[in-house]
Order: sequence, then structure tokens, then C-alpha cells
Amino acid sequence: MRVIGDEGEQLGILSLGDAINLARNKGVDLVEIAPNATPPVCRLVDFGKFRYEQAKKEKEAKKHQHANKVKEIQLSPQIDPHDFSTKLTHAIDFLCEDMKVKVTLRFRGREMAHQEYGFEKIHTFIKDVAAWGHPDSPPKLIGKGITLMLSPHPRAKRAKHPDEGGAAVRRKEEEEPGPNLAPSEKAKKPRVATNATEEGAAFGQNPFASVNIKG
Repeated sequence: MRVIGDEGEQLGILSLGDAINLARNKGVDLVEIAPNATPPVCRLVDFGKFRYEQAKKEKEAKKHQHANKVKEIQLSPQIDPHDFSTKLTHAIDFLCEDMKVKVTLRFRGREMAHQEYGFEKIHTFIKDVAAWGHPDSPPKLIGKGITLMLSPHPRAKRAKHPDEGGAAVRRKEEEEPGPNLAPSEKAKKPRVATNATEEGAAFGQNPFASVNIKG
């Protein structure tokens, strides 16, 4: 087998026994790195360090795979504010995962007569994601739609994901009553109707209507 030293130097072709003895003398492991080669290639290396380096290489490879991925977000000139916020959240998620984001805004029918509304939405979108990504080029009108490509900022220059540290605050805000709710109302128990008139009012009937109870 061909043996590579722990410093990356070529040690030549050795028998299995000689290679094992050499590894023992150096206090390292003999790891086969190219079993299909002729002859097979082995390396003298600390196995724990070897596995760490391999895991690091795999992690870097996954980063490049994410960078090559493109996710698409579709908008419309009359998009609902809640839907716009949802699309924006998805775009931030993708950018924080080092993915590119293609933003497409489609015009329908007479909307083409007011393209300025579409460009306004796109520029608002760019402004809202500015902390996480930047446009590769100005938005362009292609056919009946506006197209924009966003790329993530480098990690060192990118803002943290909004969910980091903010989830607990949002949960607290959702659990607390709104500003128009009096504090005393928090402790109130559900109202129970005590007579027929109140029972009718509780179920949406006219509270002033007379109720005849037989029996």
C-alpha cells in the first residue's frame, strides 16, 4: 500500500505490517483514505483529528450547496399586509441559511397600467430585508412582472435572525391582554345567565323580549 506520513509527506509503498509498525512507533493511526486506488492509499494520522477534519469539510460543502440554491418569493401589487409580512419572513429565513432569493411580482390585467405600485412593493421589500441581504441588480420589468434577485450578506455583516432571542418576548406579548382590556376584567369569570331574559340575551336574542315559561 502507498503510505502518506502525518505531515503529508510520501513514505512510499510499504507492506501492511511495516505500515502498522510505523504508525505504532509514531503513536498515530493508520487510516485508509483511498481503498479503490492501485495500490490502496493509507495515511498516518490521529483518527480523532481525521474525523474532525472530515466533518469540517462536509460542513463547508453543505454551505456551498445552500449558496447555490435559489428560493422564489411571489408578490402582487395588491398583496395583503399580513401576506407581505409572511413572505418577508420566508425571505429572511432563506437569506439566513445562505440561500439566494428570487422575488417575482406579477401584474394581472389592468394592473399593468399602474406599474409604479408594483415597484413600490419591491422597493419596500428590499428595504425590509436590507439587514440580511442585498439585490444583485436593480429590479427589472420582464414581461408582465418585476423580477429581483437577492443575495445574503456575509455572516459577519448580516443581522441575526429575528427569532434569536425574540421568541420569548413575542410569546409574552401574545399572552398579555391588549391595552383596551381593563386589569379587573382579567379575573372576571364567564357570565352565567340567571333567568330566562338573561339567557335569551346571552345567546343573541332580544334582551327586552318577554319570555313565557310554562310549568
